[in-house]
Amino acid sequence: MKSNHRSAAAAIGAAAGSAILFFLGTGLRPVPWLTWLAPLPVLLMAPRVGRRAAFGLAAAAWLGGESAMWGYFIGTVQIPVPVAVLIIVGSALLFGLVVLLARALIGQRRQLLATVVFPAAWVTVELAMSQAAPFGAWWSLAYTQANVLPVFQILSVTGIWGVTFLVLLVPAAAAAVFAPQSRGQAREQSRRQWQTRGRRWQPAVAATAVLAVALGYGTLRLHSSHAQTGERVALVASDREIDPTPVESAAGHDLLDAYVSGVQALSAQGIRVVVLPEKAFTADDTSLPTLTGPLSHLAHQRHFDIVVGLILKRDNQLFNAAIDLPADGSAPVTYFKQHLVTGVEDDLTAGHGQAFVPGSQDRWALAVCFDLDFPSLVRDYRSHGATTLFVPAWDFSDDAWLHSRMAVARGVENGMTVVRDARQGALTVSDPYGRMTAEARTSGTSMVSVTAWLPSPASSTLYTRFGDWFAWTCVVLFLAGIAVAYFGNRRAVGCPG
Repeated sequence: MKSNHRSAAAAIGAAAGSAILFFLGTGLRPVPWLTWLAPLPVLLMAPRVGRRAAFGLAAAAWLGGESAMWGYFIGTVQIPVPVAVLIIVGSALLFGLVVLLARALIGQRRQLLATVVFPAAWVTVELAMSQAAPFGAWWSLAYTQANVLPVFQILSVTGIWGVTFLVLLVPAAAAAVFAPQSRGQAREQSRRQWQTRGRRWQPAVAATAVLAVALGYGTLRLHSSHAQTGERVALVASDREIDPTPVESAAGHDLLDAYVSGVQALSAQGIRVVVLPEKAFTADDTSLPTLTGPLSHLAHQRHFDIVVGLILKRDNQLFNAAIDLPADGSAPVTYFKQHLVTGVEDDLTAGHGQAFVPGSQDRWALAVCFDLDFPSLVRDYRSHGATTLFVPAWDFSDDAWLHSRMAVARGVENGMTVVRDARQGALTVSDPYGRMTAEARTSGTSMVSVTAWLPSPASSTLYTRFGDWFAWTCVVLFLAGIAVAYFGNRRAVGCPG
């Protein structure tokens, strides 16, 4: 009886430990090194308990770890409650199933296969979510490592999927190495001690080798020389008006005057482009000159382009637009946001085409906020020669760090500079390696600005060329793991029923 109580306490402790580590290692401001440890307690416990218990412990750990996201989903971004339940509870159930698959393979003494199938299975889940859900690649463990730049460089080869794989490979290897042995395994070890020990440590050796290659690549990539172009970019933003402001209203005139003053206050020389945030104003074709007139005059006077975000009514449709007003006084370039936020922008019409800043020596492109949650959009831009993205954006305060780092990830994936100006959030300039060359946060009604040198363009990446090849490789590994677990020796040696 005491033994049963101790086993139950150990199982509950494992679930609680993983839940706490997931809580701290994921979410809006994750502690990156905790993410690597989070699955380990439940993975270690899974072969030591029955199938139902292992599934329940893993699902409970994920559910507890993601509990902080309830308030963000329902309160901040106002996702409908059933959708929030589907995301959080559904992902918890999927995590439980993935742990069960690893448990089955470990029980069949396929520790090395279990080590790679566990992270591959979760990459498959993330890929499926990115394809099926309306929020793109928003939901990934990879973003937890945005500040760990040597790890983040693998994005240029594999996309976010490679980072997720690395993060989960390490705890999977540890769990495989320290999995319990059955009596049959113990007798085999006494007969073939050295051979069995070597096989037992294969997961650790393999994981160490993969991690060493990834970190070595990342370190070398970060040390590659990267000069500046000699041109500056400036970002100016304010939270003075939360909702988009009609430009022809008194509040609109005041806000426009504030932005004009904020841009005029920029003192740095060599500024080539100034970016203002998303949805700062609303206008139609009749009132649009009220906005573009003063900004075009200022752009021509100061010899820099100005990119401004607004809601534009055209042909009885509403668009989330970014307009570039060229320094030479030529015709404005308009970009319409392609990916609209479900439930928030249902009244808007999505755009379809790309837009480039005219007259730039390198190809500079326009996008808007949520567009950068979709890797394919940025990859398409890079394939068409874009080297820098100018992005008016709008965060929700709490998610400023996380959402800005998703934009950074798109830059590392494709070797691009990302200039992102968000109200109620972060103003960031990141280079093709994910290094922040400038960052600031908006703060209430005051006008905030930052300037930064634009880095010279980087070479195209393997991810730009081959896309989600690594994610689909993980799908194949996952399916192979299922096949082996089902058709192989289905009696889980060493695992309680």
